[in-house]
Amino acid sequence: MADTLKLMAVLAHPDDESLGIGGILAKYAAEGIETFLVTATRGERGWFGDEREYPGLEALGQIREAELHAAAEVLGVHSVDFLGYLDGDLDQAHPAEVIAQTVGHLRRIKPDVVVTFGPDGSYGHPDHIAISQFTTAAIVEAASPNSLYYRDLAPHQVAKLYYMAPTKDLLDVYQFVFGDLVMHIDGVERRGAGWPDWQITTQIDTWAYWRTVWNAVRCHQTQLPAYHLLEGLPEEQHKALWGGQTFYRAFSLVNGGRTVEHDLFEGLRF
Repeated sequence: MADTLKLMAVLAHPDDESLGIGGILAKYAAEGIETFLVTATRGERGWFGDEREYPGLEALGQIREAELHAAAEVLGVHSVDFLGYLDGDLDQAHPAEVIAQTVGHLRRIKPDVVVTFGPDGSYGHPDHIAISQFTTAAIVEAASPNSLYYRDLAPHQVAKLYYMAPTKDLLDVYQFVFGDLVMHIDGVERRGAGWPDWQITTQIDTWAYWRTVWNAVRCHQTQLPAYHLLEGLPEEQHKALWGGQTFYRAFSLVNGGRTVEHDLFEGLRF
């Protein structure tokens, strides 16, 4: 294993990194662990302003890409890569293409730990669910010497995979701040139920980094018509949002059991 541990997050949209896992990105970067971000889309459809002022897919994508780079710098992320898919269409992308691209990043960066969305997509978002599935498949392919993808790069075996596992308490705070978190997909209403405590394998204390996370969130100016509500929150609700992050350990080659972890790199530090 290399001297420097590496964490890779594979997510769907700009701002997923700040709102979703900003605490761990800031914490581990501050500890000297190299953090990497792969984002599937540029969030081209994430416009909350006046519809008459919507700049279009390409222009908004460029704006949100710049916002993501600014937020990543605040969080101390080592590098940012995009897969280049269109916001809202990720679940319709050709699986082999997305998996191949992700395999390339895994073999090039060689992360010890990977974090992505859970199979529920937090609140049923199709892009979140798709990137969870693609990332999980890519980890299998990246380790295989028989993979047809990026054969010029040596196989790489990720030691641990984590799914983001927001609790009901966290989702309740989001609901309070942002309103109803609901998606209507194929005539079905999807909502985030939150992961029960017994399913949480890993809980990370990130309270020391909440201001860093908030500064990263503020980089996403196109999203601030909703995010401005965060500015007036009391410290206790900021603590609920950023003070701790919870995960489900999908697999680990180095540890297991029912004891709740407090470090994504448990079993990898020597």
